Amino acid sequence: MLEVQGLQTFYGLSQVLFGVSFRIDAGQVATLLGRNGMGKTTTVHSIMGIIPLKGGGISFESKSLAGQPSYRVAQAGIGLVPEGRQIFPNLTVRENLVATARPGEWNLQKIFELFPNLQHRTNHYGNQLSGGEQQMLAIGRALMTNPRLLILDEATEGLAPLVRAEIYRAIQRLKAAGLSILVIDKDVKALIRVADVHYMLEKGRVVWTGKSAELAANEEVQHRYLGV
Repeated sequence: MLEVQGLQTFYGLSQVLFGVSFRIDAGQVATLLGRNGMGKTTTVHSIMGIIPLKGGGISFESKSLAGQPSYRVAQAGIGLVPEGRQIFPNLTVRENLVATARPGEWNLQKIFELFPNLQHRTNHYGNQLSGGEQQMLAIGRALMTNPRLLILDEATEGLAPLVRAEIYRAIQRLKAAGLSILVIDKDVKALIRVADVHYMLEKGRVVWTGKSAELAANEEVQHRYLGV
């Protein structure tokens, strides 16, 4: 579904990505793992057209996305839950959800079934929500674009354990429904349970790739690249 080949990305004169390559198949959950500052968010921003590429290619459902603006990438069927949530603070929960909605399977009723807390907060403004509710809203907003691939950047960063568990239950439900997902997070145990394949980044390069069983059994890789 998504194929990333040899991404090279710069911030000014400083190169951040050095030939990053990976793929996500239809219905698959994949992760980008690595310590802070290794290029995970930069990879996501490169896919989404937020940062221009200097080299490499991005193919989604056999169509090139390289050089496309962000709105074209979203229209192609990729939904982003950005790091830091970035919901609209001066819009209500309902307004946040419908602001960028596109026709399809995901609608308000299905979002409220996935995250019942949001239904009780429909008329509250974004800045009146807890961190966990804001993350649920950010996921719901991305789903309302009816994507075929969902990207979650720092899926549970800064959230309480109970909220993290709820987010991962939602990811499991989305996976069971056949949605392709790319997840960035630091909860390795949870990622091993939900994901099919993992890509480890270090200093802008993919340095290890494997399935969940391989990662769970490889403590050396976890310690070397994640500090676990």
